[in-house]
Order: sequence, then C-alpha cells, then structure tokens
Amino acid sequence: MLGRVLSEVATDASPEIVDLAVRTVRQHLEMDVAYVSQIVGDSSLFLHVDAPGLEHMIHPGARVPLDTVYCPHIIEGRLPQLMNDAADHDIARALPITGALPIGAHMSIPLRRGDGSVFGMFCCLSRKANKSLNERDLNVMRVIAEMATRQIISKEEREAGDRKQRKRIQDVIDNGEFDIVYQPIWDVRTRRPQGFEALCRFGGQPYHAPNLWFGEAASVGLQAELEVAVLRKALAALPHLPESVFLSVNASPQTVLSGVLQPLFTGVDSRRVVLEITEHAAVADYALLRAALAPLRATGVKLAIDDAGAGYSGLTHIVELNPDVIKLDMDITRSVDSDPARRALASAMIFFSAETGCVLVAEGIETEQELETLRTLGVPRGQGYLLGRPCDLAGARRLFDDATVSGTA
Repeated sequence: MLGRVLSEVATDASPEIVDLAVRTVRQHLEMDVAYVSQIVGDSSLFLHVDAPGLEHMIHPGARVPLDTVYCPHIIEGRLPQLMNDAADHDIARALPITGALPIGAHMSIPLRRGDGSVFGMFCCLSRKANKSLNERDLNVMRVIAEMATRQIISKEEREAGDRKQRKRIQDVIDNGEFDIVYQPIWDVRTRRPQGFEALCRFGGQPYHAPNLWFGEAASVGLQAELEVAVLRKALAALPHLPESVFLSVNASPQTVLSGVLQPLFTGVDSRRVVLEITEHAAVADYALLRAALAPLRATGVKLAIDDAGAGYSGLTHIVELNPDVIKLDMDITRSVDSDPARRALASAMIFFSAETGCVLVAEGIETEQELETLRTLGVPRGQGYLLGRPCDLAGARRLFDDATVSGTA
C-alpha cells in the first residue's frame, strides 16, 4: 500500500492524492492524527487532515496560532522532528496543547519551497507515547513529505499564475487595452460592401492572437466580462456607419448563456446587428442556448454560425440553431477554384442555405480565382484580404465615399 501511494504521489498533482498520502502515513505509523499545514502569517492553517474521531478538534480550514504549537520550534531546531514522548522535552511539555490534546508521540517534517523557505509542516501525532518510532519511520515521512511538497507548491504556483493572469485580463477590461477593427463583407456579384465584421486586436508585447486572450480569459473566469467589453466597444461604431450597413459581432455560447448580452443592445438598432456564435466545441444543451438567444433575436438581431464546414460542432450549430447567416470556413474557400472537393462542399452549403433561407458568406477570399469561382457557384457574400483587410472605423467609413451600399443584414 505504501509503495503504491509513493508512486501515485510522485505522478498525481491532485489535492486528493495528498489526502491519500496523509491518510496512508498515519495508518502505516499507527498514529492518531496526520496533517499537512501551511504557515500563514502568525498562524498554522490545516490543509489536509486525517484524524478519525478527532474532527471536532482538527480539520481542513482550521487555524491555530503558531506560538501555541510545535511548528516554529521544530523549524528552528529547538525541538526534534521525532519525539517518542513529547513530555520528555521541556519546550513541548510547557506548551498547553501537549496536555490538552494530549500529545504523546510526535513526528514532523518542515515543507520547504525551492528557495529553502518553509511553506508548512507535515505532521503525525499520537495521543500516547510510542517508543517504537525510529529514524526509519521519520525517513518514510520525509520521502512522502518531499513528494507532497512538490504537489502543494505546484498548486500554489498555478494559483499564483492564475491570479496574475486574472489581473492582466482584468486590467485589459478595465483600461480598454484593445482596439476594434472592421473587415468589410461584400456582395460578391456587385463587389460592393454591405457590412462589416468587428474584430478585436490586443496590444502589448509579446503579441498574442485574440483567440489566446479569450482563451486565457475563459481559464480565469473572465470570458463573459472580456467579450462584453469588446462587444460594447464594437457596437459603439454602429451609429457612425451608413444606416443600411450591418455590423457582425462575435460571442461564445457561454457568454450568450450567461444572460449578459441583452443590455448591450439597448439603444442600438438591433436590426443592423449580426451575432456570430464563435465556439468550436460542442454545446451541452442547445435548448438552453436557443432560449438565451430568443430575446436577442426578437429585437431583430440576426444569428450567424461561424466556420461552417470546419467540423462537427459547426454543422450541429447550424442544424440546432437555425441561423440567419452561415459563414463558410476559410479552409473550404481556400483553393476552391482548383480543388473539386472544396467546390463540392461549397456547393452543398449553397444548396443548404437556399433550402433553409439563410445567407451564405464565404470567409478568407484571397485570390480573384477564388472569388470568381464562388460567384459562379452562387455564393452571395464574401470577405477576405482580396476584398478588404480589417481597418479602423475611419477606414471603414471611407469605403463608402466611392461605393454604393447595396443591402442589409
């Protein structure tokens, strides 16, 4: 049993494995209490505890003042790590806890970070003295304590990293440290702009792609907050664009489900807004998502499914959500003029959009040959570097100086 636990503690980073290690050591040494504690200021915080029948006295989350326990004396070498009988040691005998618990045998290993500083303690104790405990038993504790320390410190470092990352994302949100650019969406037949997709660009060095920023925000629980901040800034451009122009904005299913989007459309001409669902992962409950989208669509917001044809989830979104717009993934658009398989997929999506009454938009058009093929196939709208790169709001407005706006969303 002990060997298996040693192996598991060495490879498993979960809190449960530390609980298992604490319990196994207590049972192996036949002691009454085993615990891992963290030193926090002037107190000892119990993190992992195994104390059958004594839970009312010691349990995870409990704290005791450091000056009432053995920890600082063991760390400073005033008490040994192994005491067969605490009453044999003057300092231990003088502490009230020795008689109150009472404490007989006691073993304790300081848990140290890589820099040598003490994080906490790994302790075992019995209410009766035990003369059979020896250095070999202490070494068993040392081995498991070292492994447990790695897991605990790793968790501490991850949590510190999460706090740092959360602060970075929160600063981006609070300070608006991102820009919105607008990529035109064209009528491929007339080659005139009809609307724009609002895209987010983050500053800072080193550069991180937008999907990485949103992924980091999701990992620290700030996905909806970041998306709302971006959407609010993007929608602010709508009054500055010609009235017949639509604006396409992006949101994940998780943010839609959170219910935070509807207030954003107050005072906005929702009939000019297309909401793109951007998530590639499968949606757990489409009924809930449809219910969350219903109030938005009732105001005139149109629904688009992004990256159609890129995988199972995109096709499922289309079937389950009945969108107004389908955006053909750029992996299908790319080389559609020379690849029969891509042309077949594009033709299938054109047929589907015609049958369901939604508008098809081809993304990622980069060559005249791709554009001409898509036009011939019957794709009505497109976007891509050939037609226009993302630009700031002033650049978006300039597109209409010499162009006639030809449609609505």
